[in-house]
Amino acid sequence: MNAQVIVVGAGPVGQSAALLLARWGIQVLVLDARAERDSTGSKSICQQRDVLDIWAAAGAGKIADEGLAWTTARTYYRDRELFSWRFEREGPLPACVNISQTRTEQILDEAVAAQPLIEVLWNHEVTGLTQDDSGVRVQCGQRLLRAPYVLVCAGARAQRVRQALGVTFDGETFDDQFLICDIKADLPGWENERRFYFDPVWNPGRQVLIHPCPGGTFRIDWQIAPDFIPTKVDISRKVRQIIGDRPYELLWHSTYRFHSRLASRMRVGRVLLAGDCAHLVAPFGARGLNSGVPDAENAAWKLAFALNGWAGPGLLESYHAERHAAALENLEITSATMRFLAPRTVEERMRRRAALEGGLVAEVDSGRFAEPYWYVDSPLTTPEPTRPFGGRPPKGALCAPAPGVILPDMRLPGGRLRELCRDGFLLLLGEMCDSRLFVQVLGKVTTAPLAVRGLAEFDGLAERLGAGPDEAWLIRPDSHIAAIIPHAGPESVADAVRRALGEEEETA
Repeated sequence: MNAQVIVVGAGPVGQSAALLLARWGIQVLVLDARAERDSTGSKSICQQRDVLDIWAAAGAGKIADEGLAWTTARTYYRDRELFSWRFEREGPLPACVNISQTRTEQILDEAVAAQPLIEVLWNHEVTGLTQDDSGVRVQCGQRLLRAPYVLVCAGARAQRVRQALGVTFDGETFDDQFLICDIKADLPGWENERRFYFDPVWNPGRQVLIHPCPGGTFRIDWQIAPDFIPTKVDISRKVRQIIGDRPYELLWHSTYRFHSRLASRMRVGRVLLAGDCAHLVAPFGARGLNSGVPDAENAAWKLAFALNGWAGPGLLESYHAERHAAALENLEITSATMRFLAPRTVEERMRRRAALEGGLVAEVDSGRFAEPYWYVDSPLTTPEPTRPFGGRPPKGALCAPAPGVILPDMRLPGGRLRELCRDGFLLLLGEMCDSRLFVQVLGKVTTAPLAVRGLAEFDGLAERLGAGPDEAWLIRPDSHIAAIIPHAGPESVADAVRRALGEEEETA
């Protein structure tokens, strides 16, 4: 295959990237160092609504269909419930589903196998990587491969590739370890609830997290001592302390420590880094895979635009600007959670105890669930003072539309709103705007795919967005709002399109 992009790593981030690139008509070669796929254990299980949307666009909508859509998150201190919250509904897709990473990878593999533009090579460990002005040379043992661009999705152990690029991976490793078990059991009332326990009597001084999964299975995650090595007897005792004498089947178990690390660069010339090889975060809030897949989408459309000659000189560099900022936010949020879950100072321990014993809900941090990063400060976003970003919404709530925020989804005849965004830029016009004039002017600005539609074509859309009759809304191929322009004229929209295409000099 004469690949246009080589994707290093065939995990869910690499699979997603390959599928999204192929959707743009790009030929992709996927390399993986393993001999075959490892199908052991559930691993990452919580998949957020906007990631399900990306997978649907990639041809893997079965993930949302097969996943278990839990609705309520409950948090306890010992045996007392402190609070609960529910996701706000938006559009046809569930706010979150639980499904094993093993099954997710199987579904993605099926989609990859059906895509003739993708070739996967196992037993291909990348041992060297160099680049010049026209492409990247990838060394796999004695084999030399080449492509115009490389997207590295090789996981946390991609040290050799990071070193070849001169990228550091600074951060820390937490001492506390965690025991994961997948069990199959009948637990009435728990089928659609996530439960988080602080200091339960059956795990004093530490935490336990319980998630429902498809097929009557549950994920249980215990925080355990750094030096504790659990035996089968220990595991059985811990499970029994939670479920009592009900029959159960132990499907899988593992222990792990987690890390908070961030690559110094996520783009080096013609090489982009995505997923765990670029950032590692604590698991509470499910911000690992739920940030890796948006990395893949962000990289895919920008690489496709570059390969098709549609990109301005700053578009590829915006990948680093946007996704590095997203990783920093995830590190900030998960690090704050870990300081609450595993306090390291006397002051932190006292503050945690006061919050839990006093029922100070606003100060209790059991993990803020994954949400999209909003590109408010992106070089591709045109700010609008009358539509300021309101900051992070309350837990489980939706973010008000603003430049940089992801477009709300809604059901349309025959599909969903966001499905209209995936084939290029989308310009939504109020009824006072002359669409023919906009089409004429924008056709001179770019040859990139750009659809112009009236807001009035979609029943209830203008009301859902709060859009005025003289406004233009420019939506990116990843469904993020690039601009909201009041009193819109063709030239002001043209300027926003140029900005969204990276028509500025790149800095790296």
